[in-house]
Amino acid sequence: MDAGDLRTLLDEVAAGTLTPDDAAERLRSLPFTDLGFARVDHHRALRQGRPEAVYAPGKSPAHVAAIVGELLGVDASGGPIIVSRADVDQVAAATTAHPGAGCHGDPDGPGGATLVWRARRPRDDLDPVVVVTAGTADQPVADECAVVLEAHGVPVTRIADAGVAGIHRILGEVEVLQRATAVVVVAGMEGALASVVGGLTGVPVVAVPTSVGYGSGLDGVTALLAMTASCASGIGVVGIDNGFGAACNVLRMVFAHDTLRV
Repeated sequence: MDAGDLRTLLDEVAAGTLTPDDAAERLRSLPFTDLGFARVDHHRALRQGRPEAVYAPGKSPAHVAAIVGELLGVDASGGPIIVSRADVDQVAAATTAHPGAGCHGDPDGPGGATLVWRARRPRDDLDPVVVVTAGTADQPVADECAVVLEAHGVPVTRIADAGVAGIHRILGEVEVLQRATAVVVVAGMEGALASVVGGLTGVPVVAVPTSVGYGSGLDGVTALLAMTASCASGIGVVGIDNGFGAACNVLRMVFAHDTLRV
């Protein structure tokens, strides 16, 4: 249940089309449901404008399917339900129990798959969010980010393989970067692409360091530190390989003053 659902519920009670007892029954599952192994937060959409997402690693396939079912059942009119980093068995269990999901990414790959139920229609009142990668190896993290944004109706433009080793590749996209609603930069190695992009556009920039790189890359730590020390002021930085977190950062910015919420 999000803010719009709650307003509708209260309007129905005020108009007499819904009894107080029926309204109380609908609200009974707020703020959470205790499944024993998980406490599913049904109040999340009301507080943040987005339902709880499911981080799959560490959960059994049956637990993933059960949490998804709880979210779909109680938050029936809410926003998209997202499962991130799902493996083959988790994808099979969740999609068998709850058909209709979009499956994005490779469940056998390093970033797993992202599952989406109830994706929102693209918003035609928004300029795209640009998701740019330094190299092809950064793509799974960028894909996770793009899928989450698109699930919430945010249009996405992707720029792939535009790292600083061939600086002309990103310089050729300056107009795209400057017209964007926001830019997400996904880069490993030394993470320099975030500073370059931050110097080319005045829109919000969120940088995602990835664990791509050689030994001195320290599994993404070098890129992380470089991005937090960027001389391009105002860049936001999320954790290593956290494409989902980057998308949520952008959603908070894009919809901060949107009365419709997401």
